[in-house]
Amino acid sequence: MSALSFEGALPSFLSQELPMPALPDPDLQSEFYTDVAPKRLFAFLVDTGLIMLLVALAVLLTAFTGLLILPFLMLCIGFLYRFVSLSRHSATPGMRLMAIEFRTLDGATFTTGMAFWHTLGFSISLAMPLLQVISIGLMLTSRRGQGLTDHLLGSVAIHRQAGS
Repeated sequence: MSALSFEGALPSFLSQELPMPALPDPDLQSEFYTDVAPKRLFAFLVDTGLIMLLVALAVLLTAFTGLLILPFLMLCIGFLYRFVSLSRHSATPGMRLMAIEFRTLDGATFTTGMAFWHTLGFSISLAMPLLQVISIGLMLTSRRGQGLTDHLLGSVAIHRQAGS
């Protein structure tokens, strides 16, 4: 039985890997990429829990009137949570707990601009289930475990403690 593959099903800019000379090679330094996809899932669950706590606090502080705009409140708090944490640490608190972080094509941590675009791409993919399925498929099948937003921006999630 062959592994799930998106080869031929995606536009060429997603199926061709960009050269990333400043990043660890997934074949020669696989320890940077080992188990990153499941760690991203657990980080997502941790971050979702923390966002829900912040939303619950906001609802309480608004004397429950926040319930009237709950989806909008969740979107705004989630976006700010992710944007601020990626801007400051190139990782969300859940990602830091799982010892993974984002890097750019040149191996640098995220700038504020990159954090904004990654957060926007992530938010859009959450809003459209098909995009989220494609993103998960890419994470599971690409050499560097990149999701859809990662492919579009040229970012990658790697182990923070690999090689140390």
